[in-house]
Amino acid sequence: MQSKEIMKIKPTLIHGWLLAAFLILPAAVQAQFDFTTNDDGSLNISGYTGPGGAVVTPSTTNGLPVTSIGYQVFYYNDSITSVSIPDSITSLGSFYFCTSLTNITIGNGVTSITGETFTGCSSLSGATIGNSVTNIGSEAFYGCASLTDITIPASVIFFTNNAFFKCTSLTAITVDAQNPVYSSVNGVLFDKSQTTLIEFPEGVGSSYTIPNGVTDIEDDAFFYCSNLTSSIIPGSVTNIESEAFGEAGNPFKAYFNGPAPTVGSEVFLNDDATVYYLPGTKGWGTTLSGAPTALWFLSNPLILNNGPGFGVQTNRFDFTISWATNLSVIVEACTNLANPIWSPVATNRLTSGVSFFSDPQRINNYSGRFYRISSMP
Repeated sequence: MQSKEIMKIKPTLIHGWLLAAFLILPAAVQAQFDFTTNDDGSLNISGYTGPGGAVVTPSTTNGLPVTSIGYQVFYYNDSITSVSIPDSITSLGSFYFCTSLTNITIGNGVTSITGETFTGCSSLSGATIGNSVTNIGSEAFYGCASLTDITIPASVIFFTNNAFFKCTSLTAITVDAQNPVYSSVNGVLFDKSQTTLIEFPEGVGSSYTIPNGVTDIEDDAFFYCSNLTSSIIPGSVTNIESEAFGEAGNPFKAYFNGPAPTVGSEVFLNDDATVYYLPGTKGWGTTLSGAPTALWFLSNPLILNNGPGFGVQTNRFDFTISWATNLSVIVEACTNLANPIWSPVATNRLTSGVSFFSDPQRINNYSGRFYRISSMP
């Protein structure tokens, strides 16, 4: 006859019946888990005394649903290697510094992965996030150095952008295409409209060109990205939040294609950083958020395609030529790119790396007009 174990549980009123003060549980279950009752009569896992290895948390015990895991049940447990959470569990608890944990499967009952849930799980290489999770909290995966990729389901509508601090092997953050708030491009996390860059995976390097159209870079977006040594930032970026490039590669070089953005405090925190900008772009001083600035020396001259001096004016077309030299450039024009015949329009000598061009021909004389520039031979 199979042996039985006795466990004391707080009496609870369920459907008009008083649950007995003592429940009989199978010995194998009792050997691994301790339980208490929640206010609604469901069970909470209050302790774990099992041998470690692969842990499967129960969905029911003695006919009662198991719906929660106490916050510190698995704290500093270095013997568990994997955990499977059933759909009945709605409160996940914490796996703080479970250093042998390699994989966790989170059921569809969990709605929130709170702050520090997997902090210090240095062996965690796989995490399946259930389709009911709506919130990923601060430093939820902090220090998960073996995590290589993560998929954010469509259900997540709130994400704290320091959730993956010190995930040094993370190379891709993928977002379900049906997510209404977030998206990803080549493994980088953006808002849905892809105008705000939220999180860059720390395992990627060594350079990154931010897509044109991005206007905002969130605080901590590149924090701890020590492999990243340079970034090209488009002229569309108008705002960079605090510590956005903090603790990035050392040294770190930021190349700006447009005017100086609005910046928060310590954007380049603790970095040996230099900010490079194009001659002719506006708003630059000797520093940007504490980092020294310098002219960006390109190998060829460039037409600045932004700012008030670019585009169609009254019967003419204007633009600024940028090149961090004082050499001369030739501006040529044609009317047909399919069969181009380029004709010189002007020769411009750059002063302090800048020259302003205005087409002397009336634009209404042409159905289309194209320009190119080159250095003097």
